[in-house]
Amino acid sequence: MSKIAIAYYSRHHGNTKKLLDAIKESDPSVVLIDVTEKHEVDLTKFDIIGFASGIYFGKFSENVVTFARINLPPQKKVFCISTAGNPTSRDFDEIKSVIDEKFCNSLGSFQCPGFDTFGPFKLIGGIKKGHPTDDEVQDGVDFYRRNVKNR
Repeated sequence: MSKIAIAYYSRHHGNTKKLLDAIKESDPSVVLIDVTEKHEVDLTKFDIIGFASGIYFGKFSENVVTFARINLPPQKKVFCISTAGNPTSRDFDEIKSVIDEKFCNSLGSFQCPGFDTFGPFKLIGGIKKGHPTDDEVQDGVDFYRRNVKNR
């Protein structure tokens, strides 16, 4: 069985953490690392490493990107998870460039909508209220089981 860690940043509404809590519930062996609490972690003991974040102005939290630059060992299996008020595939560009620089093998990415009141969205009461839904959370767990857990 693979040892799996997920380094994450989830603030504001806890959208990303909601997905990770459901993944942890489905696989209690997964290790969650809050990058605001731990800045340097020896990830060499893990077979698979995930990076998860809400999306801020079209990209992963700088906390997660910096954590990956410092801590991601080369040639690991890696996956990404995000929540966003306006999800697009470009949201992963910066974190994927770090993964590529480390010659890691991508197991895929999962993204779903998340309630967003960041920046100007606060003025209108936010967007994507009620997200992630229970179905979207289950889709995230299914992604994890299908693409990550048994690799």
